[in-house]
Amino acid sequence: MQLVTVKMSDIYVNGLDKLVEIGMYPSRSEAIRVAIRDLLRRELWPENGSPLLKESDSDKS
Repeated sequence: MQLVTVKMSDIYVNGLDKLVEIGMYPSRSEAIRVAIRDLLRRELWPENGSPLLKESDSDKS
């Protein structure tokens, strides 16, 4: 994995911390990864899903 530094306002950081506190995610990083994955599926890969899934599917052939 690569390290990516992001600046965000306190309201977003507090929201992330709340999700971790109530146990929905194990860490801020995991919550952010899930959010980005969902964004990319919706905006960039809406018809075919993640290109990573396609690569792993072709490996099975």
